[in-house]
Amino acid sequence: MAYLVPSEFVTKMVDAGESKIFMSTRDTLIRAYMAGAILALAAVFSITINVQTGQPLAGAVLFPVGFCMLYLLGFDLLTGVFVLTPLALIDKRPGVTLGGVIKNWGLVFAGNFAGAFTVAVLMAITFTYGFSVEPNAVGKAIGVIGEKRTLGYAEYGAAGMLTLFVRGMLCNWMVSTGVVGAMISTTVTGKVVAMWMPIMLFFYMAFEHSVVNMFLFPSGLLLGAHFSMMDYLIWNEIPTVLGNLVGGLSFTGLTLYTTHLKTAPKRAFP
Repeated sequence: MAYLVPSEFVTKMVDAGESKIFMSTRDTLIRAYMAGAILALAAVFSITINVQTGQPLAGAVLFPVGFCMLYLLGFDLLTGVFVLTPLALIDKRPGVTLGGVIKNWGLVFAGNFAGAFTVAVLMAITFTYGFSVEPNAVGKAIGVIGEKRTLGYAEYGAAGMLTLFVRGMLCNWMVSTGVVGAMISTTVTGKVVAMWMPIMLFFYMAFEHSVVNMFLFPSGLLLGAHFSMMDYLIWNEIPTVLGNLVGGLSFTGLTLYTTHLKTAPKRAFP
């Protein structure tokens, strides 16, 4: 059958988490680099559509093309390994340690950032003809996004930080559902459909994705937006990473693992 039942794909989730922990440093970095780069290109694609059409829904509907590409090619996002690798630890797979999980997270973060930043530099050159003119309309739009989603949160202080964290949680609830979606079918069409739906939802709702933001905010800084690197780190990236971790692991990883792999005893009927 093209569809795998939950008990089957949750086992695949744990297997995937285990394999990522034991992957070589070289392969982990390469796969993370390419994931960050492809997702960054998808973000540019979506913003370009929004600017040219004035319809944010159009950009959201088409953004998942990048996510589907990177997962079909076997590349890794930080938001995905936040969910998968802890399950291998919780399942007590042989040789899996907390140190191994954290090392994987660190390598994937570094790879994702490098890939996203590479695209940020390349697109900044494209938007400004090698920094010789002012950014085009898409470049200016990226700068505005960076200002609104750093200084905009900072304006509200603790309430802004809470809002940012919660948007990070909600984001990876949906994104990690997309990661799982790649495992519930054995056909490319089935995988793409299952991934597309939650990714479209997160992007249209403007939830905070740590890897997308690795492109948006450095790109905004390169294009002259009015916020600082410290604004980016404190008022976006760090809280977003923490929110992505909590939301993805709590709402997707642990719920699926608990009820489909470690199920409670069946009820007895008279």
